[in-house]
Amino acid sequence: MEPHASETLLDVHNLRTYFHTDAGVARAVDGVSFAIRRGECLALVGESGCGKSVTSLTIMRLLQTPPARVAGGEVVFKGCDLLRLSEEEMCAVRGSGVAMIFQEPQSALNPVFTVGEQVAEAYLVHNPKARAQEVRERTLEALRQVGIPDPERRTLDHPHQLSGGMKQRVCIAMALICGPDLIIADEPTTALDVTIQAQILELLRKLQAERRLSVLLVTHDLGVVAEMAERTCVMYAGKIVEQCPTAEIYTRPLHPYTQGLLRARPRSDGAERERRLSVIPGIVPAATEFRDNCRFHARCPLCTAQCIEKEPELKEYGGAHLAACWNTRAEGIDAWQDEPIPREQHA
Repeated sequence: MEPHASETLLDVHNLRTYFHTDAGVARAVDGVSFAIRRGECLALVGESGCGKSVTSLTIMRLLQTPPARVAGGEVVFKGCDLLRLSEEEMCAVRGSGVAMIFQEPQSALNPVFTVGEQVAEAYLVHNPKARAQEVRERTLEALRQVGIPDPERRTLDHPHQLSGGMKQRVCIAMALICGPDLIIADEPTTALDVTIQAQILELLRKLQAERRLSVLLVTHDLGVVAEMAERTCVMYAGKIVEQCPTAEIYTRPLHPYTQGLLRARPRSDGAERERRLSVIPGIVPAATEFRDNCRFHARCPLCTAQCIEKEPELKEYGGAHLAACWNTRAEGIDAWQDEPIPREQHA
């Protein structure tokens, strides 16, 4: 069930984002609904091509139109539907209300400008009359808060002079400098080594706790989800197929797709040395080929005629656990019978 309205910071309802292409209409996001409480981290999980990043870019109103078109739905942030704002009004929300940490820090930073200039610009957009001393102090403070040593010197560096982890910290500083209530983190640890990933995740947890930030975490990494998120939405082919408290993703996965994702993870106990790494057969269908049925049916071992003919709706299975599958049960059918689903307890 969704959070109580008084606790809800962001409420996305029946969001549909389509792209008009030469191959037809691509229904990249097709009826997505979720809500985020103040101070909560919600994870949006799925394979590449499932619509996660398009969802986040739609919320931020950063898609080029055309070819993109918001075909319906609402994105209500603090009581205001962002989809109905003018571009000028939306510019006032970006950064100060909702900010985004982009997937690739190397691409998100401009190689021509210094780190200091780019962080300061993020502040000046919302504070154009700020004095130079104030801007400098806020820039240095933002860099200190994300753990960049010697920020005075680093403000003079260009992005190519920084490591991948340092670039990501700069991107986080740019997102936080205007004090937003919601951060959208799109694959914030992509292309970082394991040690740096852990540092970035710890930094995000620390900042979230200190500022009571809400976080929409977009990722394909179920390990990151276990560390960061209180609730998780599993997305497939433009739709949410399962939504529940994060711990239940690992202890009671209901949708065959969620079960398949869990199987496909390398095991930490060394068991993968004795077996082939499990895979979900097939690929995510092209968004121009989506039909009004279960979009996972071609890859699902539980597929029946009903799955091919009719789309399942999200149904509650107790404990705020929802799944969209014609053949699942509250206890969770093991759809992949070759071996048991790895069951792990996560804090």
